[in-house]
Amino acid sequence: MKFWKYLSLRLVTWALTILIGVTFVFFIPRMFPSDPVEAMIGQMQARSGQMDPAAKEALRTSLRVQFGLEGSLITQYLSFLWKGLLHFDFGPSLMSYPTPCTEIIARNLPYTVGLSMITTIFAWLIGNFIGLLAGFRKNKLSSKILEAIAIFIYPIPYFILALVLQIIFAYVLGWFPLQATIQYNNGTMAFLTTLLRSSVLPALSILLLGTGWWIISMKSLSSTTSEEDFVLYARYRGLSEGRIGYQYVFRNSILTQITALAMSLGGVFNGSIMTEIIFGYPGVGTLIQGAILQSDYNMILGCITISIVAIATCTLIADLIYPFIDPRIRYS
Repeated sequence: MKFWKYLSLRLVTWALTILIGVTFVFFIPRMFPSDPVEAMIGQMQARSGQMDPAAKEALRTSLRVQFGLEGSLITQYLSFLWKGLLHFDFGPSLMSYPTPCTEIIARNLPYTVGLSMITTIFAWLIGNFIGLLAGFRKNKLSSKILEAIAIFIYPIPYFILALVLQIIFAYVLGWFPLQATIQYNNGTMAFLTTLLRSSVLPALSILLLGTGWWIISMKSLSSTTSEEDFVLYARYRGLSEGRIGYQYVFRNSILTQITALAMSLGGVFNGSIMTEIIFGYPGVGTLIQGAILQSDYNMILGCITISIVAIATCTLIADLIYPFIDPRIRYS
C-alpha cells in the first residue's frame, strides 16, 4: 500500500511538471514581436516577387493552420496538448518547410544524445569517485591535489575552456578539426571516423567542467557524511575503511547526486547549445538556436517539449530508484 501511494504521488508530480512546463513553453514564444507566417510570406515574396492578394491570403490562412496559429489562444493551446504533447506532432518547421519538426529533431537528436549523455555519465562516475575520496580521505595529499584541480577547472567559463581547447588541439597541433566536419556520403567508415574526430573536443570540454562540478559537490556531501555519528560508530566497531566508505558514506551521499544526474540526463535533449555553436556540432541545441532566431514556433515547442518530458521522466525514474538505494525511503 505504501509503495502504491509513493508511486501515485510521483506520477501526479511528473504529470503536473510536464503540463506546467509545456504551458509556459507554449505561451512565451507567442509573446515574441515577430510573426512566423508573415516572415515566411516575406521570404517567398523576396524570392519570387509580388504575389496575388487572393493567393497571398489563402497561403496565409493555410500556413496559420499548419503552424497552429489559427483560432484563439485557448484553441491553439488545446490543439497543441493533443497533437504535440500526446502525439509529438509539432507540424512543419518554418526553417525547413514543409519538413515536419519531428523528422528534423529525430535526425539531429542522436548527435546530441550521443555526445552529451556519454560525457555526462562519464563525468558523473569520475567526479563522484574522486569527490568521495577527497571527502572521505580529506587528509590525504592525493585527495587535496585532486580537489584543488577541480576547484581550479570548474569556475572557468565554458566558452573560454572550449576556445582554449580549439586553439591548442585544433589550430596549433591540428589533431582535430576546428569545426565539426562530418562526411555523410562517403561510406560508413568515413562517417564514423569524421564523427569521432569532430566529437573529441566538444566531449572533452563538457567532461572537464562536468567532472569538476561533480567532484566539488560529492566532496562536500561525503565530507559532511563522514563526520556523522553513525560513521564514527562504524569506526569504533573496527570496520574497514573501504566498507565504511562504501556502505556508510557513499550510499548516504549519493542520493542527491542521483537526482542531479537524472536532471542532467534529461537536459541533454536540449542539446548543449554553447557547445554546438562553438564547435559547429549538429544537434538539437543548434535547432533551438535557429528556431529562436527565425521565430519557428513549432521547432521551439518540439525541442523544448521533448526536453521537459525527458527531464521529468528521468527525475521520476530516479525517485523510483531511491527506495532500492536507501531502505529508509522504502519503509517511510
